[in-house]
Amino acid sequence: MSIRRLVRGTIEWERLEAVFEELARRYDEPELRVEFLDADNWLSTPCVVDDRWFVKLVTDQNSLVHAVFTGARNLGAFSSGTEGFFEHFEDPLAMCDHEIDATRRMRDIGVNAPAPIETFEVDGMGVLVMEYLPEFRTFEDLSRETVADLAPEVFGALAAMHDHRLAHGDLRGENVLVKDGEVYFIDATSVREAGVDEARSYDLACALAALEPRIGARAAVSAAADHYAPDELLAAREFLDFVNIRPDHDFDAVEVKGEIEKRCH
Repeated sequence: MSIRRLVRGTIEWERLEAVFEELARRYDEPELRVEFLDADNWLSTPCVVDDRWFVKLVTDQNSLVHAVFTGARNLGAFSSGTEGFFEHFEDPLAMCDHEIDATRRMRDIGVNAPAPIETFEVDGMGVLVMEYLPEFRTFEDLSRETVADLAPEVFGALAAMHDHRLAHGDLRGENVLVKDGEVYFIDATSVREAGVDEARSYDLACALAALEPRIGARAAVSAAADHYAPDELLAAREFLDFVNIRPDHDFDAVEVKGEIEKRCH
């Protein structure tokens, strides 16, 4: 069993049945076809239902893990010279409600994201239902040339979110999908309103960290500079060491810092 699966936990079959019975009732379906996904996700059990709906099941254990992660991330933010800005919610349904609200906000400002459908609670679990995007690929599945072509679109969408005081909070390769040549964002996390400026700098650092291994530091910083001013790039630089210690990022922070400094000085 992987560490991720151990931490995420296993949901008893009876509880799973209760969720899918409720889904069938809500959508007037006599039976459902469910495919569980071995996704890189510590905070829910994701699945695809009838190739139409992407469903996340969030348990109390997922909520506890989220609290631990939130505390660790806030300590990391403090080490970068700012107060922690990540926010934890009190229960599984609140986690689902936040994600669907963040997805609606992204779509409202013109950022591509799967269509949000609803959230509800079954047996103490939060259930999030969204549109399933068939035949998508993540940035990790694309060629270097395709990633380079799409990098400006990534930073453009991120800048649009930031212009509307919305931060993603967990931007990495797995959370950027490509379908029909367009970029989609998923899995936005929660940041405190008072810390949104610092969270935007953190977002930009995460985007640079995700793209540097694929297209190199110079190309990644150049694409970011089309949408962000020098002072914004310099603010993001302060978070690169924090991002670099996260297990889901593996990039050359020194190279990225150097490219930012060359462009901004």
